[in-house]
Amino acid sequence: MEQHYSADLKIAPAILRLHFHDCFVRGCDGSVLISSSSSEKTSPFNAGLSGFEVIDDAKNRLESGCPGIVSCADILALAARDAVSLTGGPSWEVATGRRDGSVSSALDTFNLPTPFDSVAVLKQKFLAKGLSAQDLVTLTGAHTIGRAECRLVSYRLYNYTGKGDVDPSINTNFANILSMQCPRKGSGRNLIPMDTGSPDVFDSTFFFNVVQGNGVLESDQKILDDMSTRAYVRTYAGFDQAANSFESAFADAMQKMGGIEVKTGSEGNIRKVCSVLN
Repeated sequence: MEQHYSADLKIAPAILRLHFHDCFVRGCDGSVLISSSSSEKTSPFNAGLSGFEVIDDAKNRLESGCPGIVSCADILALAARDAVSLTGGPSWEVATGRRDGSVSSALDTFNLPTPFDSVAVLKQKFLAKGLSAQDLVTLTGAHTIGRAECRLVSYRLYNYTGKGDVDPSINTNFANILSMQCPRKGSGRNLIPMDTGSPDVFDSTFFFNVVQGNGVLESDQKILDDMSTRAYVRTYAGFDQAANSFESAFADAMQKMGGIEVKTGSEGNIRKVCSVLN
């Protein structure tokens, strides 16, 4: 991770997102890593996933020294932890022993959380995986690193309700800034920081931005409006208690997420190549 991160800072948020998308579909079993014509990779809900080469590199090195011992699912979980640590965030102990899954289907990805979901829908999706409303807010804080494509934001700037209007939850000055970064007739592929000011540093400023109306994704901003999630946003932003509470909560939430529907024993296997089923 250190080698790949030093060459490209975008690797950190990419690996973190990859782990999230893996765990929310069939559990943390490395199924998102499979390459086939109908695997999870091919789903529109997984568009833009990257960082696969990092996991492949780690797997190749492990197989050369310890063949058949470490699963691709474990590698991804460990790499996600290191992604956070390398960007200045917390570290945590990663339980290992996951087995790799033997099924990867794009059809299973349609319940992935999306930036367009309401908070109510997001809470249902997280609850289905054993995660609470606080876990939802905490894991949303992963957006403190990384960038989003303008296509995920432009509708909030130019046609929020289908009448050529702006999402009223966006701070007016911030909406003007976003409009310059994401022009009305642009390709939609421009990348904009999800944490204005420190997009490559893992910190709590993401939540401060949300409180100020500067959330980039609609789902990021909406967690401030819901009564069941607002207090956590304000706490992590530093308004109600120490801002560093976010880091410890994030480590705890990542440990919970990393345990979603894991396969052990005869439930799975150890892939020889992470992108190919044994």
